[in-house]
Amino acid sequence: MSSKRYTEEFKIEAVAQVTQRGYSVLEVSDRLGVTNKSLYDWIKKYGDQGEQHKTINSQQDELRRLKAELRRVTEERDILKEVAVDSTGGCNTEYSIDQCGGFRDGKTRQTGLERRAEVRAMEPLAQW
Repeated sequence: MSSKRYTEEFKIEAVAQVTQRGYSVLEVSDRLGVTNKSLYDWIKKYGDQGEQHKTINSQQDELRRLKAELRRVTEERDILKEVAVDSTGGCNTEYSIDQCGGFRDGKTRQTGLERRAEVRAMEPLAQW
């Protein structure tokens, strides 16, 4: 008497009916014409793949969530950078301290006192 051979796909589908769809081993084995022992052996062998699939799906969900969060945080950072540039009058220049304790603008080489005097001279014009 020779035993019947089943493909791996058949076995995995039979296991899925028990583990994922909620059918009993007795129902599935009767419907498919296999022994209960064979189905239990297949569940032992192939049953973990369903758990692995669930683990992979949860990892993919976590990855999607983290990518969305990274996108949001990157956009917030870019907005804050723009606000910082705008709040400094559009110039992010380097300043250095001169010998008298004042600072010099990296582009125009003005000391802080010279710059303040220039701003004060322009104040009456700003009131127009």
